[in-house]
Amino acid sequence: MTASASVDLTNCDREPIHLLGAIQPFGFLLAVSTPDWFVQRVSNNVGEWLKVAPAEMLGRSLFNFMNAEAIHTLRNQLHIVNMTGTTARLFGIHIDDSQRRFDLAIHMSEALVVIECEPSVPDSSVNASALVRGMMNRVQAMRDPRTLSRVAARELRALTGFDRVMVYRFAHDDSGEVIAESANPGIDSFLGLHYPASDIPRQARILYERNWLRIIPDIEATPAPIQPSHGSDGKPLDLSQSVLRSVSPIHIEYLRNMGVRASMSVSILREGRLWGLFACHHYGPLHVSFERRTAAELFGQMFSLLMENREREAESGYETRARELHDRLVLNMVSAENRTDSIVTHLDDIGDQLACDGIGLSLEGEVTLNGMTPDRQQFAELIEHIRASVATSGNYATNEIRATHPAAAEFQELAAGMLVMPLSRLPRDYLVFFRREVARTVNWAGDPHKPVTVGPLGARLTPRKSFELWRETVTGQSVPWSPADRRIADGLRVSLLEVILRLSDQTEDERRRAMQRQDLLIAELNHRVRNILGLIRGLINQSQDPNLTTVQFTELVGARIQAMARAHDLITADHWGPALFSALIESEAGAYLNGGANRVQLLGPDARLQPQAFSALALVMHEMLTNSAKYGALTDRRGSVTLDTKLDASGNFIIDWRERGGPPVQAPKRRGFGSTVIERTIPYELKGETRVDFELSGVHACFLIPAIYVHRVDQSTAPVEAAPTPAPELVAMPSDILVVEDNLIIALDAEDVLRKLGVREIRTASNVSAALALLAERVPEFALLDVNLGVETSFEAAARLVALGVPFAFMTGYGESASFPAEFAQIPRIRKPFSQQSLATALGKQP
Repeated sequence: MTASASVDLTNCDREPIHLLGAIQPFGFLLAVSTPDWFVQRVSNNVGEWLKVAPAEMLGRSLFNFMNAEAIHTLRNQLHIVNMTGTTARLFGIHIDDSQRRFDLAIHMSEALVVIECEPSVPDSSVNASALVRGMMNRVQAMRDPRTLSRVAARELRALTGFDRVMVYRFAHDDSGEVIAESANPGIDSFLGLHYPASDIPRQARILYERNWLRIIPDIEATPAPIQPSHGSDGKPLDLSQSVLRSVSPIHIEYLRNMGVRASMSVSILREGRLWGLFACHHYGPLHVSFERRTAAELFGQMFSLLMENREREAESGYETRARELHDRLVLNMVSAENRTDSIVTHLDDIGDQLACDGIGLSLEGEVTLNGMTPDRQQFAELIEHIRASVATSGNYATNEIRATHPAAAEFQELAAGMLVMPLSRLPRDYLVFFRREVARTVNWAGDPHKPVTVGPLGARLTPRKSFELWRETVTGQSVPWSPADRRIADGLRVSLLEVILRLSDQTEDERRRAMQRQDLLIAELNHRVRNILGLIRGLINQSQDPNLTTVQFTELVGARIQAMARAHDLITADHWGPALFSALIESEAGAYLNGGANRVQLLGPDARLQPQAFSALALVMHEMLTNSAKYGALTDRRGSVTLDTKLDASGNFIIDWRERGGPPVQAPKRRGFGSTVIERTIPYELKGETRVDFELSGVHACFLIPAIYVHRVDQSTAPVEAAPTPAPELVAMPSDILVVEDNLIIALDAEDVLRKLGVREIRTASNVSAALALLAERVPEFALLDVNLGVETSFEAAARLVALGVPFAFMTGYGESASFPAEFAQIPRIRKPFSQQSLATALGKQP
């Protein structure tokens, strides 16, 4: 067998680049044991800095070579290192009796404290936070990811002084492409070039995920070996987190072949995984100070968050459409007589969930194909391959089927990539989404197929000598499956399993039925939670307005969520049954207008509305009241709003909204999300009608709720006389409050709202024992108790408050019908999610 026949890309992956036993010589390294701080390892260039031979330091206390103040500072930083597992930094530290200052990096390598020192570079212009703030201000104005990357590359080059800075993005197969570049004039461009996965081997990618920044000031510098080369355990020092770590000979050869003398990389991460790199090249030696490197690292972290946000924005539209199709699909599927019919009948609708070209189903031994797919025999062979080779309990995706199933080359034009969805616990039933072949031309930076040489470690791949443009036509691959595709598929699988379980054989034994019910409940809960989170995320995304401040945006979104919560309370108060329209108006007017709720009058017959219609109308009424209070009749104390209702001959419920006594009205020049909610919610969700006219004397709107959502009531109601609610600023607030809440986020939110209300002293407890201890320490003026504290309730703390004569209120997500002990039946209850107004109301009722 020839050398080339036995080598593959894993040869590069096996190079121990974190165990090279040497450092770059622009600083020195010490490794000391704890807790005695005796020197165990030292780089042999330490004499250039501390004027002591390496052998004289080994086995002796670090106090013999560094001053006590420096070691004290190092020990303090070690607490941060132990807590976070990261590298701590110190700048401009005197480590001995000389006047020299050093920048230090400290991290743990197994049981040793590794201290790396490099001379401080005086640079008064470096203020990391100010530099990065200015850089991010210029970058975040860009919306397109490639423009964003180009501007970021330019900013990083200005900060560091490299000849070239590239933004390098990894593909699904770990190859990469230069998507943005900033370079000195006269330098050949690398923009658009691709690099194979072997250029950055697996263990290097792991180190990039652990360390945000890596610098090589001069590839021709002679490394400084670490003494001794191996410890008492027979192993070299692990330099995975080292700032000074020496450079792999293969990588030096690679950079030398490119003509690069100095380089730096800054990682770009998404959800903790390597998304790409800022790759910086210089054609002469270049050392960037530790402080500037720290600023570059901070910029990389901020850019990573910004890029992740931009990509999520781009994915949200696709996922929102899929969710809408998904919800309609599940409703239709549950009416089928058996699970096979439920899936086969709706195969077209299932295929619409994902961007695919064909879909195949293997269920209970039967095969169904739709669109661009292999033929029945080829599909059956593919299913056997999946059962034998793709061991997964979840979804599996590939954009190149033939890579693991060579027979797929016969049908790759029709189906080159697939996403496999198991539909049973055992590897038996599968739903397979296919994507067709997309042939494309890739511009490589040189021939990606590296030559093979034989060295001391055997045959290995070596770096390319040429980086001239090398074109390759890639076939047999589809468009890769994106993270958004995978998330949609995961949600669809949960729902399909839910439908399948609902339609399973009803004659199975009781244990089987119990297991099915448990699975159904879990899937249903996941499904509902995702819908709620999706609705809130959509509400937040749609409410974004560049003209709003952060505070205004927070108040706007909070008010809309509170409107939905109030509607939910009114529906659930009667076990998810139809709720009174008058109760909706009373709730919204009382919550929004405080003491001025009587300026909203309801005339005509009342009606009960089904939950779907009630929830939709609640958001519409909230937006109408908000607009009236901001721009319309309710901005003036003399203004009023009249809602005249009637039921037409078909049973439709018609609401006539008319504003009077306010300022002259003009149609808005800009249509925001609120206008969209008012004009489109009822027609879209209920198939009803909405008309809004901006008359000079006041807004006039008419809403029609179809009869299928309407239940008549026996008598019409009088105009709404909402009980006046005191404004938060008019309520006399207690100065000392105890909050008992087991969820930290909710506790922090309550504390923040209470401070806005003027409460000076706020103490929090997460359980009953902590609450009782705080009560023993000091008796508060008032208390807020979450009912459910996880493994216990707050009733014991409530009893203690009663004994002390301290007024209090319960905060709860349970309905009014929830069972409370008789002694607490009259205690006020604040519904979650609470608002500033609801807390102020509860506090205003204290004796």
